[in-house]
Amino acid sequence: MIWCVEDDKGILDIELYTLKSTGFESVGFSNGRDFFEALEKSRPDLIILDIMLPDIDGVEILKKLRATPATEKIPIIMATAKGMEYDKIQSLDSGADDYLVKPFGMMEMVSRIRAVLRRCSHLGGEHIKYGGIDVNLERRTVFVDGVRTELTYKEFELLTLFLHNIGTVFSRDSLFRQVWGEEFVGETRTIDVHIRTLRQKLGKYGAKLVTVRNVGYRMEAEDE
Repeated sequence: MIWCVEDDKGILDIELYTLKSTGFESVGFSNGRDFFEALEKSRPDLIILDIMLPDIDGVEILKKLRATPATEKIPIIMATAKGMEYDKIQSLDSGADDYLVKPFGMMEMVSRIRAVLRRCSHLGGEHIKYGGIDVNLERRTVFVDGVRTELTYKEFELLTLFLHNIGTVFSRDSLFRQVWGEEFVGETRTIDVHIRTLRQKLGKYGAKLVTVRNVGYRMEAEDE
């Protein structure tokens, strides 16, 4: 079930029609109040969430969903206005899985929904252990030498990507595609800032997340 939160009735009707015609069950909401009332009764498989809503900002809704255990893992695609780079970055850093820039094509919407559902279905319940780092993928918790370390949504995604691919060098473009979204376009300093804060939070293990000059970043093996 796909939930669409959009206050423009014309856009919402087209979204729902397209989703139903491509095999998705869907339901629409024109404001945050109705959306949260529905959440008390059921859970969607994915949410398309507009930022500009009449009663509550879409990013605030996103933050509330990510801060609530019952909804923190629901895949969310944000709909942002053209040219609003800050909205895109804020949405992704707050936990959005992808974004669409208005006006967007309906088949692009369907393609992004399918891609996000594929990515999210790969999350398992296992732990990743690296030295004194213990990552629980299901609960999205990280412990460093037995002490819980709070990571942002994107820091967690970066860490798990590196730990799943020890020794692999990732370019900044590759990190953008795999963590921020398939076609995300932003400043490279966004990656650098996240890497720097992630290193700090990992303590002594942060030194293992090394910079590969003129290429990108990689996580060294424990014995390197």
